[in-house]
Amino acid sequence: MPHPHTGASERFRCAKRDLLTASALSLLMLGSASAQAQDQKAASCAALTGRTVAADAIGLPTKGATIASAKLTAATPAGQDARGGFTPAQPEYCQILGSIAPVDSNAPAIRFQLNLPSTWNGKAVQYGGGGFNGILITGLAALRDTPPGAETPLFQGYATFGTDSGHQEESLPEIQAFALNEEALTNFAHASYKKTRDVAVALIRDFYGRPPGRTYYFGGSEGGREGLVVAQRYPADYDGIVSAVPVINWVALQASGTYRGGTMQQKEGWLNAAKVAAVRRGVLTACDGLDGLTDGLISHPDACAKAFDVKALRCPDGADSGESCLSDRQVATMQALRTPYQLPFDLANGLTTYPAFGYGGEDQPGGMLDWSTGPEAPQMPLPAPNRQGRIWYYGGGAMRYFIARDPKLDPRSFDPAAYTERMRAVSELMDATNPDLSAFLTRGGKLILKENMADYAQSPYAGIEYYRSVVARMGQETTDRFVRLYLTPGANHTGRVFSGIDRTPLPSHVNLLEELDAWVEQGRAPADMLRLTAHEAKPPYSITASRPMCRWPLYPRYNGSGDQRATESFTCTAP
Repeated sequence: MPHPHTGASERFRCAKRDLLTASALSLLMLGSASAQAQDQKAASCAALTGRTVAADAIGLPTKGATIASAKLTAATPAGQDARGGFTPAQPEYCQILGSIAPVDSNAPAIRFQLNLPSTWNGKAVQYGGGGFNGILITGLAALRDTPPGAETPLFQGYATFGTDSGHQEESLPEIQAFALNEEALTNFAHASYKKTRDVAVALIRDFYGRPPGRTYYFGGSEGGREGLVVAQRYPADYDGIVSAVPVINWVALQASGTYRGGTMQQKEGWLNAAKVAAVRRGVLTACDGLDGLTDGLISHPDACAKAFDVKALRCPDGADSGESCLSDRQVATMQALRTPYQLPFDLANGLTTYPAFGYGGEDQPGGMLDWSTGPEAPQMPLPAPNRQGRIWYYGGGAMRYFIARDPKLDPRSFDPAAYTERMRAVSELMDATNPDLSAFLTRGGKLILKENMADYAQSPYAGIEYYRSVVARMGQETTDRFVRLYLTPGANHTGRVFSGIDRTPLPSHVNLLEELDAWVEQGRAPADMLRLTAHEAKPPYSITASRPMCRWPLYPRYNGSGDQRATESFTCTAP
């Protein structure tokens, strides 16, 4: 006789089996749908390969753009590269590589990369370049000055893109040689950034079904110049711009580098590493405590310019008599670096000078030793750039290819007066010094400028002078509505800060895209004091110290007590 509960148990087992089967089928269906969706994403991305963007969709003359490849790229976690450096996490995205055809068949194409995240926030970031460009900017890297471990714009959901500015360094005999072709020069000066932006927006619109709601430009050095270029020339195309250490007043900068880094350092005018270290010690002795704290950092460089006299380092008889003093010719080299460089004619927007360099960080990595003097005295023909002061290497090449258009010219004897009209013409192309930003303001654009006060690649006072010119043109109240200028004391061209006492890394990281986006989207203007941070070298990159980054003309002054590693122990103070 069957057990009275046998039928119920069997029914339970059957129901459980049916439920498990249904669940399995649901999971299979979900997995199949997910796989189908993934296949559809990959197909939508790949379908862009071979696609063209017509010339009439690009705001400047071209022969159109072509997509060479488009592929869906899987998400990757953060990690370390072969040298132990941080590699940021990336989301799943469609990576597009393409080129924009020139009008002149002898000019190089403009190469670009566009990255379209599978989860898009509706906005885009255009990355700026560096140096003389010629290397494709991928739009995948962490932004300049952001803390280690910070999410990239692509990871945050921004579509990102960059360009090589319309020439390829690997095909050139020297990095400036592209400038012999006028279309390539114009692309480098300004046109390639507009062309790349127009192509990117067209592709974004096709891929997502709508254009970006916000488009930002973020660049430093040459990329900082590019940011100011697009604000001045193409204001309708950008909602916000971050321009760090911009190489504006470009023609005067290159002429100044040729003179200060080359002509002045002939014969006994060159300073070796020991001499530069002597200058740094002299600067620290005169200026370190002017910000209220003796810590190897010059936080009040304007006061230092009055307190330090390089003649105090002169050798007793003016001849080179040791590594702890400077000869008369070496004193003259230092004076040339720290007084304005004067041209005998005016350039674009009436500029006739290039400003002096600042104080501090003379022999730190990326400081005066690397940029102004170099490991060896200036030579011609130019050897490898790591054997020369970079302002000489860059400036001498610019004078030969951009101005004289003669690769055989010896720039040590370059006379600007002999090339007045050409220098003016190139200045009109290259120099992002137009103070009239009214169209950018009317469009609702916001601009954040940042200068590093121990920058010897370009003078931080060039950016300060530009800001002053905007105020003079538009008024302080109007300028305050859409422009901010910040200074980082002691920072070299790349943004790093080192103590002049023991070369300890000091706070230098700040997220300016976050500040820009909040200003554009929420109307929340950046504060007069932003927080710079220093971090541990390994994950989780904990903060080890912080300091203020003050809005110009304020500088960070130690309060006299409190933790020297804490922002709260400093006040942004008027000079």
